[in-house]
Amino acid sequence: MQIHLSPRNVRLTGAIHAYVAEKVMRLEEIAEEILAAHVVLLHDEQTASGGLYCVKVHLAIRGPDIHASDEDGDLYAAIDKISDKLARQLRKRKTRVVDKRRKSPRKKADPNTL
Repeated sequence: MQIHLSPRNVRLTGAIHAYVAEKVMRLEEIAEEILAAHVVLLHDEQTASGGLYCVKVHLAIRGPDIHASDEDGDLYAAIDKISDKLARQLRKRKTRVVDKRRKSPRKKADPNTL
């Protein structure tokens, strides 16, 4: 799986890169079909509280892609929040797929063809 990080007004350190990679790899344990992840790290310094960090993630998977974004005063907390959101979305998607398979009518063998 490819992980693409795009920092905007944020200095990308090795620690941040490793933290994001670890969180995305944990998502891959939930859904193995993740093809790529695009993570955008934004820092908005114009807010009154001294700056908010915004994290936006796009997961490329089979079928409809998954998107999520979240903000927090701490970059690592924002990454944690977004990781939880994406895990919830992936579990929901996986449950839908499994339920759809279970509800589909199974074809019964025709006794005349045997």
